[in-house]
Parts: sequence; structure tokens; C-alpha cells
Amino acid sequence: MIILTGNDLKTGDVIWWAGETNWSRHLSDAVDAGEEADAVLQREDAARRVNAGYSVEAEQTERGPMPLHIKDRVRASGPTVRQDLAIDTNIPIEKA
Repeated sequence: MIILTGNDLKTGDVIWWAGETNWSRHLSDAVDAGEEADAVLQREDAARRVNAGYSVEAEQTERGPMPLHIKDRVRASGPTVRQDLAIDTNIPIEKA
């Protein structure tokens, strides 16, 4: 499974591609871009809907897509310096 991430141009927030032209701050909204990942990233970058977008290997879990790499799980969970700013405290930082 390939999901897409980047940063919102206006806010700098981490965002996840949710299909068509939609982006979400919530990892659970991410959809599989599959073989179209590069084309989607080019289109979304050209339309200025995302900054520094890239593809992420993930696995589907019962709670939705979960990045395989720790860096992207940390990005998805939100700031690590203050838990009250977290987007989703249920995202495991350590792989089970």
C-alpha cells in the first residue's frame, strides 16, 4: 500500500492524500495511491495543493493505514513536544 503525505501550503500542517483532490490532517483518511502515486504527486504539486509531497509505504490495519517507517508515524501523530497538541495520540510510535 502506498499513501501520500506532504505539508499544507497555508498552515504547514502534515497532510495525507484522501483521494481525488482532497487532503486531510488525519492519517485515517489516507487512501492507497498505488501505482498512480507519482502522477498524483505531480498533479497535486502543480495545482499547489501540497508542499514537499512524497509517497510512503504503509500497511492497512483495523484502524486504517499505518506507515511502515517510524518517521511517518511520528509525523502523523503530531507534535511530540506537547501531547495536548497531538493530532492522534492513538498512533503507535513503536511498531508492534
